[in-house]
Amino acid sequence: MKLFDSAELGALHLRNRIVMAPLTRTRAGEHGIPNDLLVEHYRQRASLGLIITEGTWPVQEGRSYLGQPGIETDAQIAGWRRVTDAVHAEGGTIVMQLMHGGRVSHPSISATPRIVGPSALAAPGEAHAPEGKVAMPVPHELSHDEVKQAVAQHVQAARNAIAAGLDGVEVHGANGYLVHQFLSPASNQRTDEYGGSPENRARFAVEVVTAVAEAIGADRVGIRLSPQHNIQGALEEDDADALATYTAVAAGIAPLGVAFVDVLQADIASELVQTIRTTAGAPLIVNTGFATVTTRESALALLDAEHGDAVAVGRAVIANPDLVHRWQHDEELNEPRPEHFYGATGEGYTDYPTLAEVRGAA
Repeated sequence: MKLFDSAELGALHLRNRIVMAPLTRTRAGEHGIPNDLLVEHYRQRASLGLIITEGTWPVQEGRSYLGQPGIETDAQIAGWRRVTDAVHAEGGTIVMQLMHGGRVSHPSISATPRIVGPSALAAPGEAHAPEGKVAMPVPHELSHDEVKQAVAQHVQAARNAIAAGLDGVEVHGANGYLVHQFLSPASNQRTDEYGGSPENRARFAVEVVTAVAEAIGADRVGIRLSPQHNIQGALEEDDADALATYTAVAAGIAPLGVAFVDVLQADIASELVQTIRTTAGAPLIVNTGFATVTTRESALALLDAEHGDAVAVGRAVIANPDLVHRWQHDEELNEPRPEHFYGATGEGYTDYPTLAEVRGAA
């Protein structure tokens, strides 16, 4: 069963091909500093082939959620060092998802005078601010020079992640956040070289990945994409345009030799996803999405059909720190408790028992 085989994704060694998907959990406190809860949460899951951390902001202006961790300050770097030391002590491999939220935020969340985006278009819906739910504000449209600064911010965050002991980084180009906002014709209505054509809308993503790869080594860099996921207003409803846009991203990063491309999409076997894979020429981590929970059987089938090289898993990893053991031996699973997915305590975060603990208590 390929799912339990080891793999090399660039410089990353995976003991198995079960990947912890990036999962927002809002436990990092007011200042975004990884604490004892995060250290224990990630340590518990070190037997997974690869951990991709929750989305971590490169700069405060890019913070989307209260309690979300950052990788900008010395204190945040030191906090992440504690996490990586704990994961590495258990033999695990961990990369950081760099997530600039762009327009998906609010100044009362970011604690900055503005939020930013490719165009002055508000995201739909509401943000969860300290004062309660608030309408998403119209973002500041990044100038040409500010786009370049945003690239540089990702580079510095990647350097900080390596300084914190992470094995690599994943650029978040999915789910309606800043990089994805540039890709979508609904959120990007620019008329310069970063907007208009699919190739122009792909430019920011390619520039970020290229610059980060130059800074820390392409073999330690991946990108997450969610083509046609149509979330948070980053709509991609034209099939031909989406194919052209993501082919441009894949072609732009192909010469780099990145460690992986991580694709969130319901139909992994689709022309769109497999074109990204073949064009980028990089190992593919597949994730079937929010609506479809990844099961042991579906994960096995995805790899046996050679639709990808590893499988990213969310809910089952939340509820089962020892998921690899349970899946390998086809054992029963803990059920996730969605009411505790987001919070500030260890409840529903670090208190899920291993199978050994369940049986020991029986």
